[in-house]
Amino acid sequence: MRKQEVDHILGAMLESYEDVSDINITVDKPTQVESSGVLKPVSLRPSLDRLTPFQTEMFALNLLNSDRRLTKTLLTDGSCDFSYQLAGKARFRVNVFSQKGCYSVAMRQLPSRVPTIDEMELPRTFYKMTEVLNGMILVTGATGTGKTTSIASFLNEINEKKSVHVITLEDPLEFVHSQKNATFNQRELGVDFDEFASGLRAALRQAPKVILVGEMRDRETVEIALSAAETGHLVLSTLHTVDAGQTVNRIIGMFEQEEERQIRVRLADTIRWIVCQRLLPKVGGGRVAAFEILGSNLRVKDLILHAETEDKTFYDIMENGRAFGMMTFDQCISELYKDGLITKETALAYASQRAVVGRAIDAIKAAKGEKTTSIEGLALDKSYDESLK
Repeated sequence: MRKQEVDHILGAMLESYEDVSDINITVDKPTQVESSGVLKPVSLRPSLDRLTPFQTEMFALNLLNSDRRLTKTLLTDGSCDFSYQLAGKARFRVNVFSQKGCYSVAMRQLPSRVPTIDEMELPRTFYKMTEVLNGMILVTGATGTGKTTSIASFLNEINEKKSVHVITLEDPLEFVHSQKNATFNQRELGVDFDEFASGLRAALRQAPKVILVGEMRDRETVEIALSAAETGHLVLSTLHTVDAGQTVNRIIGMFEQEEERQIRVRLADTIRWIVCQRLLPKVGGGRVAAFEILGSNLRVKDLILHAETEDKTFYDIMENGRAFGMMTFDQCISELYKDGLITKETALAYASQRAVVGRAIDAIKAAKGEKTTSIEGLALDKSYDESLK
């Protein structure tokens, strides 16, 4: 299998279905794409209905293109990340990894242009977030929930409106920002710097106003990011956490117990916004994003300093903070159901608190004059009253 054949296969897979987001190459499976969140097989000529270990390895090696650094990383760490350009068609974020002695490939298609906040239909709070001058903004969620795309839209808004220096540290480089009002310097892990911590440390000497750290992977990176946020920089980053409370706890958990108090104080002073994302199946196909947004205020700072209790939680603050741009997942999911974008079953399955969403759905149904229960034919038992007499 040669590189031209690999490119031909990738092109055919991209055109096999609408809304292709991922390409999956795994031993003993056919060539697969993910369309609207579902893996689907792709029929090719010649047939690749059951990939062999040799075929997946050749596919992976052609993507690596004899890059010594990536090959060494793959052999020593068992996986490697990089970007791949399919000429004239698409760019991909690629992960090649070893499993049961064979190689597999996962490829995420990257948009050819940077989307805007309006195009992504992000909450209006994102515009408010672009006015922040310093501190830390975190976008969190599981892998593949659109964190990178949301941050790219955020940076695009800054690029349109502000004349500032932006440094990005990414693994790999995904969205390529053009030079508009802002000045962008985008650096890729392994090509332009060796570790997030060292790249972030160097960024502090490169006079940026905004710093994007692709991912908070370790304690050292978090510590330098906090220092950058404390010294007047706006730091953006991502974490693989499911909600705002877990995000705070994850960062604190990276440090020793005797450091906890100090880290809580630093976090309380630097956190500006925490945005959590989930992707939900959409009615009629496709997916729609749900958001949880926590902004900084005195109550939030107090909870970061002293931790959540039964009667004081981040959830309660977000639930009562709609006027300040905050929202819970449950409020966002209820709105999506009200707009007819998701089903009741989807709303309940992805809810943080099913009872809260259940009550919201019943209220929405009642407002529309729809039934809120399947129980019918209830009446007073008059015979029971007579028997008592």
